[in-house]
Amino acid sequence: MKKLLVLFGIIILVFSCATNPFTGKKVLNFVPNSQLFPMAFQQYGTFLKENKVIAGTSDAKMVETVGVKIKNAAERWLNAHGQGDYLNGYQWEYKLVESKDVNAWCMPGGKIVVYSGILPITKDEAGLATVMGHEVSHALANHGAQRMSAAQLQELGAVGVAVATSGKTEQTQAILQQAYGLGSQVGVMLPFSRSHESEADKIGLTLMALAGYNPDQAVLFWERMSAKSGGQAPPEFMSTHPSDATRIANIRSLIPEAKAEAAKFGVVFK
Repeated sequence: MKKLLVLFGIIILVFSCATNPFTGKKVLNFVPNSQLFPMAFQQYGTFLKENKVIAGTSDAKMVETVGVKIKNAAERWLNAHGQGDYLNGYQWEYKLVESKDVNAWCMPGGKIVVYSGILPITKDEAGLATVMGHEVSHALANHGAQRMSAAQLQELGAVGVAVATSGKTEQTQAILQQAYGLGSQVGVMLPFSRSHESEADKIGLTLMALAGYNPDQAVLFWERMSAKSGGQAPPEFMSTHPSDATRIANIRSLIPEAKAEAAKFGVVFK
């Protein structure tokens, strides 16, 4: 078991050397974009073939308009920070898909889908910019690759438990394996997801502000989302997302910083 833990340490030291420009953090990433992007693009293409893409409508045009503005904001920020090459390999695409689901997502490499079911809640471009800025931020912060890397370590940890308990009874092994599964999921993987959500909120606020959308509108969007859910959500410690109240409070605290960053680029809000 000690040897396995040493191996974990070596892996983390070797692969945690890249600093993400948007978060300023060193990140764990075993999956390079050269491998991740082609997989994401293929899945994106398959999804579009299997679902109804809405094109030529005012809503579809709005998704395209907001998406381009968010993309331009990211490029502008990166260029200003000497990171213009960071988006190499990105193939931006913005699609509106017919679905009652209240959702949107962005795959690694800039492939974005907005479900029509979320539009009654976004209401306007600013609300949509809140959503798309958030989803694009997951991609820009490499959250997908980090999740894949963390899952690989989780699997290695499960193997380590099996090795450490190999001399125990089957019942003892089963209990410890179950404890590891619960502990790693609640104690590590879920908080990891919540931290990603909070990072995406922070980056997304800056992107929407740079794109010309007042970040104050983000609070109004999340308040509408909270009203839509009607409080039907699991306890925060069992959820991959922060609670509505936590998220809204965090966003309120981050808005001044987003406005200050946008002001550096000549975008000023009253």
